[in-house]
Amino acid sequence: MKLVPIYAIAGALTLATMLPQQAAADDLVVGAAISLTGGLAYADVPAQKGMQLAIDEINAAGGIGGKYKIDLRLKDSRSDPAQTSIAAQELIDDGASVLVTPCDADPSIGAGQMAQSAGVAAFSTCASSPNLPLAVGDHMFTNFPGDNVQATVSAKYAIDSGYKNAYILISPDTSYTQLPNYFKTVFETLGGKVVGEDNFSIGQQDFSAQVTKIKSLEPAADVIMTAAYEPDFPAFIKQLRAAGITAPVIGSDGIDSPTTFALGDVAEGVVFSTAGFAAPGSPLEAFNAKYKAANGENPDTIFSAIGYDLIKVLEAAVLKADSVDREAIWQAVRELENVQGATSTITYKGTNGVPLRQVSLIKVVKGDRELVLQEAPDAALIPAPSL
Repeated sequence: MKLVPIYAIAGALTLATMLPQQAAADDLVVGAAISLTGGLAYADVPAQKGMQLAIDEINAAGGIGGKYKIDLRLKDSRSDPAQTSIAAQELIDDGASVLVTPCDADPSIGAGQMAQSAGVAAFSTCASSPNLPLAVGDHMFTNFPGDNVQATVSAKYAIDSGYKNAYILISPDTSYTQLPNYFKTVFETLGGKVVGEDNFSIGQQDFSAQVTKIKSLEPAADVIMTAAYEPDFPAFIKQLRAAGITAPVIGSDGIDSPTTFALGDVAEGVVFSTAGFAAPGSPLEAFNAKYKAANGENPDTIFSAIGYDLIKVLEAAVLKADSVDREAIWQAVRELENVQGATSTITYKGTNGVPLRQVSLIKVVKGDRELVLQEAPDAALIPAPSL
């Protein structure tokens, strides 16, 4: 994932908020050890903008419940697990009542473990691994439909579309890119068959071996499923189509980015799972209008709305607890039900830290989004997280 210049600008503009600050006694101090630069900035920078929009709205109205202002403190984790842990500890030591970690499980684990030890609730901006709370403990929460949930919706869609044979492409380098393993479980449970699978390395640009294998499969794959993201997904899809392979491709939220929609014909018809769709009259459409009014441009990725959702969850938790105490907030989050966000309603009660949310399937059509379906899957079909 390459960082475009605006991210570096955004990081510079937020420098003032990274410096130590003195909070009022009734402030909710939110410490965000997130990636303002580096490979994860493509998701964390938009998420931070969405968080800030919600914070500005709430603070302008007098704070949460007219009582608690939100004090957001940012530290650039530089998309590096070690730096994320350092930044997280500094924010916790500086009085954060809540910790926000990057949009990936790997750097979030170390930071989350520090939050766990300190009794601080921690939320990843948009990591979707259902293993993350299991790896950290009961103070760790995700803020996005889990990989196993997204894969269940995608696999059922594939079966309902008449696909019988699938090929999956995964990477051992990150837990996220192994999402297709959940797809495989559900696809085969519903009667399909995975006829081929391969690994790739993060940052790989030559997919000729994988493309050759796909082309030689017998029976041929009716559908290809991968959780590859930038820069790997663009390289893969270009080489796949250049080889004359026209099988439909299903991806995941990692390709919900401007790059995908700028790929032209090679991305036409790609379907991917994500957290929401701005249907007419929807909360996401309303969010997009507010975002444009505040920033002078439309959001170009769902991650802005996901950041907004995270703050709405914290607002609901503080209202429920009527406190900004660390322990009180954590206890309140565990009891939250049907919090209305920009993308979906959000429920943590009765979960292991991965919220109950709807999943949207989006198709790329002429460089734009087309809604395929929006649903919460049958719980009985969702595979259990596997460490």
